[in-house]
Amino acid sequence: MLTLFAEAVRLRAIIHGAVQGVGFRPFVYRLAAELRLTGWVNNSAQGVVIEVEGDKEALDIFLSRLEPEKPPRAFIQSLETTFLDPAGYRTFEIHPSDDDGPKTALILPDSATCADCQREIFDPANRRYRYPFTNCTHCGPRFSIIESLPYDRPNTTLKNFVMCADCRAEYENPLDRRFHAQPNACPVCGPQLEFWSAEGQAIAARHEALLLAVDSIKQGKIVAVKGLGGFHLIVDARDEAAVRRLRRRKGRAEKPFALMFPSFDAVQSSCHVSLLEARLLRSPEAPIVLLRRWTVAEADSLAPSIAPGNPYLGVMLPYTPLHHLLLAELGFPIVATSGNISDEPLCTDEHEALERLPEIADLFLVHNRPIARHVDDSVVRVAAGRELVLRRARGYAPLPVTLPEPIPPTLAVGAHLKNTVALAVGREAFVSQHIGDLETVAAYTAFRHVIRDFETLYASAPTQIVCDAHPDYVSTHYAERRGLPLTYVQHHFAHVLACLAENDLHEPVLGIAWDGTGYGLDGAIWGGEFLHVADRGFTRVAHLRNFRLPGGDKAIREPRRAALGVLYEIFGDAAFEMTDLPPLQACSPSELKLFAQMLPKGINAPFTSSMGRLFDAVSALIGLRQVAGFEGQAAMELEFALSEDECGAYPILIRAEQPTSVLDWELLVRGVIADVRAGTSSSVIAAKFHNSLVEAILAIAHQIGEPRVVLSGGCFQNKYLLEQAVSRLTEAGFRPYWPQRLPPNDGGIALGQIMAAQFSN
Repeated sequence: MLTLFAEAVRLRAIIHGAVQGVGFRPFVYRLAAELRLTGWVNNSAQGVVIEVEGDKEALDIFLSRLEPEKPPRAFIQSLETTFLDPAGYRTFEIHPSDDDGPKTALILPDSATCADCQREIFDPANRRYRYPFTNCTHCGPRFSIIESLPYDRPNTTLKNFVMCADCRAEYENPLDRRFHAQPNACPVCGPQLEFWSAEGQAIAARHEALLLAVDSIKQGKIVAVKGLGGFHLIVDARDEAAVRRLRRRKGRAEKPFALMFPSFDAVQSSCHVSLLEARLLRSPEAPIVLLRRWTVAEADSLAPSIAPGNPYLGVMLPYTPLHHLLLAELGFPIVATSGNISDEPLCTDEHEALERLPEIADLFLVHNRPIARHVDDSVVRVAAGRELVLRRARGYAPLPVTLPEPIPPTLAVGAHLKNTVALAVGREAFVSQHIGDLETVAAYTAFRHVIRDFETLYASAPTQIVCDAHPDYVSTHYAERRGLPLTYVQHHFAHVLACLAENDLHEPVLGIAWDGTGYGLDGAIWGGEFLHVADRGFTRVAHLRNFRLPGGDKAIREPRRAALGVLYEIFGDAAFEMTDLPPLQACSPSELKLFAQMLPKGINAPFTSSMGRLFDAVSALIGLRQVAGFEGQAAMELEFALSEDECGAYPILIRAEQPTSVLDWELLVRGVIADVRAGTSSSVIAAKFHNSLVEAILAIAHQIGEPRVVLSGGCFQNKYLLEQAVSRLTEAGFRPYWPQRLPPNDGGIALGQIMAAQFSN
């Protein structure tokens, strides 16, 4: 019998995926040494390349152990293998990286400090005791420091920090967990802290700088702290005066502040924490997690202005050595909000922070490790038993979503609010970190910078571009100026397609896209849409009944305007006589006179089918919120107000019209008005309103008859609405899908635009 591979054989393996910056090459080195194999491994612009030589049985064992024993943060997307004649290797080595060819290696997100590094920074006998830039192959900066592929120290922002002999020995030792850890550093050779005055004068350095920052926070000062992907503005979360001062200076009247707690036990003293929420808090992603606060009777010592009127707190644990050291010294929770002026991008450079934050921060805790790009904290909540990402940035970006089929290099520029961009290379769609609302010059500058950054990072020049169909979005104007073949994508179609991509679904599906604003095919403001997606396109099969918005975009910040639009749609001029209702009571006589002129004539009062604005209208009608401090506040308060007891639902009439069915909310609104006048509690009215919407979803699903139903758009950030819709659809035999690792809000639009471009190719 012929024996194959009787002598040594050479195996070449090319591995694509998240395999750079996670200790994959050291893992391969150790595995090869254990199996007495020779050859080499290196990083390439595409991933990791291995050539390993030995007998066939040992090579088979080598291959079988790659997946189950890979480093915890590694992800093998594909493994291409070829058996070749032996090359006569004598040893196994890590070769220099190869940057030739297309840049398709996956860049890992920044990762929270691992347990081993945490132990070191608190061990007085360790040489990294109290060192705030400690990291290893299992944790630390990645996306925020990499400047180009492949992932090697000369291609990171640490390129000018020369490793000392001890760090170099760790870096070169295959048995050390810092073997080829690119950001490796220590107090002797690495970045250092400084404490600056508001004028930029250095007051102290190293651990003394941290201690002075701690003292300043305890004294009620606002300290700007340079972290992993930018600055935080930090104050004592128990100090009401300090929190109010931060709100005033930052121009953030009511929007909740994020908190960082010193420990998991401290979090539990203020919030309910489920097993999944606990896992998220402690995960390598370490996002801000929305947690429900304990009841008032069990209230904690947090300042009331942290999250006024909100039963949830946005909570995170320390995720860098600097944060661990800072919180260990403080011993109490801090506000850790984005280091920016509201509606502007995050500051990443200490000198930039001095220019942009002098009216906010009293003092600055900075360091000299450059940040390659801004990366905000991610925000998640648990809904329907799963993680639901509301803002995708640190810990998540820029991991890609795999597309159903390859696409030419394509740039998607996203929406106007909660903007992200996406770049598709082959079958990978790389979605950027959160950029924010493109409302300011600074935000638009950041938007353009992220696009240039992605094109450089992945060495990909797009051959086509995709944008929102809204003619007035600055992202649309940018796309038009690029001079590339351009595809305009309807906003709500993009919402549904993003969810399809993330859930690896193919059409046909019934897509339900509910949000605040999206440009419709008829030029109206859409937002309560049911789209049948099939044959690489969509049909609008149903929508919310239209009503006018007096003042247009002003209604986003004034829910009373949406309420008046709804009342006028039902009652006409008689609406202005319903002065017992809260929205009219919140308007001055001159304002009511103006609205009475705008609505009948349609002057600056566009039609909308927006579900978000219907939420606002009901919130105003029951007296919860007439003027909002931030976008979505009225809808949030309506969710927070509801009773989860069995409350029933208001009727919604579904009118079969041509070419679409219409969800007529008139009976619902009349029911709300009757309950308000009868003195029914706002919690019962809010619950009945939500239940009505869920029943409408179910009715349209039955009418269309498509077994797979996709739920997307900003309204499905609402935990109760999402969970009830998923439950009722499942009970009725439908298969619901919703976003998980990408936001249901406009942060997912860029991915949907990439899918639309793929459909059109």
